[in-house]
Amino acid sequence: MNYILFDGDVRTSLLPFTFTRPVADIRVGILTIREKWEKYLGLTTTTITEEYLEEKFPMVEMEENIMINASFLPVPELIEMVKGLKKNEAIFKGEDVIAFYTSQEQEEVDFDQYTQIEFEEDIIQIKNTWDIFSKNDEAIRQDFKLLTEGRTSQPIPETVNCIGREHIFIEEGAKLTFATLNATTGPIYIGKDAEIMEGVVVRGALAMCENSVLKLGAKIYGATTLGPYCKVGGEVNNSVLFGYSNKGHDGFLGNSVLGEWCNLGADTNNSNLKNNYAEVKLWNYETGRFAKTGLQFCGLMMGDHSKCGINTMFNTGTVIGVSANIFGSGFPRNFVPSFSWGGASGFTEYKMNKVSEVANEVMKRRNLEYNELEEKILSAIFEETKKYRNY
Repeated sequence: MNYILFDGDVRTSLLPFTFTRPVADIRVGILTIREKWEKYLGLTTTTITEEYLEEKFPMVEMEENIMINASFLPVPELIEMVKGLKKNEAIFKGEDVIAFYTSQEQEEVDFDQYTQIEFEEDIIQIKNTWDIFSKNDEAIRQDFKLLTEGRTSQPIPETVNCIGREHIFIEEGAKLTFATLNATTGPIYIGKDAEIMEGVVVRGALAMCENSVLKLGAKIYGATTLGPYCKVGGEVNNSVLFGYSNKGHDGFLGNSVLGEWCNLGADTNNSNLKNNYAEVKLWNYETGRFAKTGLQFCGLMMGDHSKCGINTMFNTGTVIGVSANIFGSGFPRNFVPSFSWGGASGFTEYKMNKVSEVANEVMKRRNLEYNELEEKILSAIFEETKKYRNY
């Protein structure tokens, strides 16, 4: 069977992260949503997404297809139902379709003509940006079980002080020494070739993906994920870094999500709680205004390729778009549009030629190419987000 992941109606509510990727390629837990589905299904998937992303994330359609709503995280019970789908059958969770069978000759899908099967078990759905960190604890636990069941961890080095060692899994090539790991509050997964330096203190749940690094004396807790090649120092609480992003120095990051290729300057801090303990509001791309989150703790949402200088201070509930460059004293506004250059004293437009220069240098450091396709995607986002840059 051919499996296709589609963005669904949550794509806009997951901006700025879905400017640069399909919903399926959001990381929550240890794996991306796509990686979870492929691991369970034992097959590769393709994607229905925005037109400007199609070349990088193509769709392959065959005579028979199962379409899967990428905002739902798979569990074994759901996988069995998806694999068993037949013609004119669809799986629903309440009003939301999870998966349905379709064929190449179908011109349109009318769910009134489908047999609708209700999925009655609990399931995680990523519908808003803050779901990525607020549901990360449960997602890490699910992925930890998926990745480690029936396998044996590399030995925990003698110099590591640990509690709950049965909930610690170390992949091949990982390095750790003179660290403290407490896995009684959640599992700790240390990926291939990852490194935990001396003096690091971790309280699970924690997911460290391939080649990620925790620097000297870092303090990590509250269900945190470091995607591939991320480097992190200082204090981090309940945050997700998708990959190739750095918070390399002291400073606090809490209840936050960073996309790929982000960099936080030394001593950057974000607030995750308002002084009056009120509910946090976040910028909503769909309505063009700030909307309630239902959360008391909510920090920073930063899109791909965005960066900030040393001593940057972010207010509670700040949203930064793609390829923004923030610097200077004071608190920048709570919503910084994509391709903005400046800070609390004001912003100008960050020109595409400069964006490409920086992206090329940054990706080269990881032996990856900033090619014509990557430039085309950022250029499309540059045009799409012009309406927000009313400085």
